[in-house]
Amino acid sequence: MPQKPAPFRVAFVCTGNICRSPMAEIVFREFVERAGLSDYVTSSSSGTGDWHVGERADARTIEALRRRGYDGEHHRARQFTLADFDRHDLIVALDRSHERILTSWARTSDDADKLAVLLSFDPSAGDVLDVPDPYYAGSEMFDDVLAMIESASRALFRQLEPAIRPSS
Repeated sequence: MPQKPAPFRVAFVCTGNICRSPMAEIVFREFVERAGLSDYVTSSSSGTGDWHVGERADARTIEALRRRGYDGEHHRARQFTLADFDRHDLIVALDRSHERILTSWARTSDDADKLAVLLSFDPSAGDVLDVPDPYYAGSEMFDDVLAMIESASRALFRQLEPAIRPSS
């Protein structure tokens, strides 16, 4: 009997893992679940810093997600570690500062080759590559950021889906 391949593992990374990267993890996971591909792809998230490790997502993140039909209640922040390079097939930074940090942490060219910036997958983003940090803004900014993340995550999923979907 053939063995089922390991799932393709995607990690989203921002600063503290309480706003942008949890949104991306949850939104991307929802696209995967809707497509019936949960056995073939997983998503997680983390932050470059350790300020919020163990905390829930920011309340405004949870509320923005809830308003769009997503559940962010179970998220707990964690910090990216070097072992995450080994645990993931694709590591998606939410802005170029995260990409620079992750690149500096990459131990090998294989680690660095796993890195991408989320908005680079979304043709509608144009020249914009950074998802803005809504932490110091109001709830409207969280909604705007979530809309950007949804669009880019959808584009990323559409790009990955043909390679992930099992052949019949």
